[in-house]
Amino acid sequence: MDTHGIPSDAATTTDANDALLLEKVIDAVHDAGKRLLAIYSPDARPANWNEILEAGRRNEEASLDGLRAALEAARPQAQWVDDDQETVLLPSGEWWAVDAAEGSVNHVHGLSEWCVSATLLRDNTPVLAAVYQPIGDLTYTAIRGGGAYLNGRPLRTSTKSDLAVAIVTTGQAEAGQAETYRRFGDAITVMLGHALLVRATVPSTFPLFLIASGHYDVFWQYEPVLPGIAAGALFITEAGGIVSDIHGHPWRPGSPDFLAASPKLHAAAVEVLSTVV
Repeated sequence: MDTHGIPSDAATTTDANDALLLEKVIDAVHDAGKRLLAIYSPDARPANWNEILEAGRRNEEASLDGLRAALEAARPQAQWVDDDQETVLLPSGEWWAVDAAEGSVNHVHGLSEWCVSATLLRDNTPVLAAVYQPIGDLTYTAIRGGGAYLNGRPLRTSTKSDLAVAIVTTGQAEAGQAETYRRFGDAITVMLGHALLVRATVPSTFPLFLIASGHYDVFWQYEPVLPGIAAGALFITEAGGIVSDIHGHPWRPGSPDFLAASPKLHAAAVEVLSTVV
């Protein structure tokens, strides 16, 4: 395992065309984000489950068709991660892991933490990503080996070395994962005894960006889905952090859990979270 928790057999060089491809991906997520912004209202307050579901379907329809067409045109040879592949190791080759309305539950409740996320994986390693958060006009970009950026400004993880002063966070990956709820609660309880502050939030993209930018220090998640963590995994490693599973082993798509941390806190987070079974 290398210092970033990515398998040593992973690609370490950037394809010469990736920078050009990233520009097309940025355009695609911007266009999708603008479509979502056109149907967003900070006054939205759904009254029941049916209204939440209907608004979520509307968001997906507004964003996905145009986004998928743009990405497939930009990289015709890349395959598309579908629902059945979000929790498994992918076959070799290039794959798009996309969330066309990441944080849709926030969008439909009039909150600001929603975005459009697109990550290209090459042989199960994230190699480029673009994420657009329309509220605030925030564009996150990363290329493997080329750094991570917010609106062109480089991102770096925190320099903290003591878990006792760390802000740590977690979140549920999907609704209905009842088997993870006990571990989720137990891990929060354990972390409360070691960290300065423990938070739980949905979706995972935003706390992962806060780790990449040094605002947060540790994030973990049980049973993650690939579109929710692929971009964040790339951003954190490119910002100097470490990504692994809960026990410190190399993270790959299909890993049953996920841990991301600033470099001086990763080992301490592994030690704490490994006590939860």
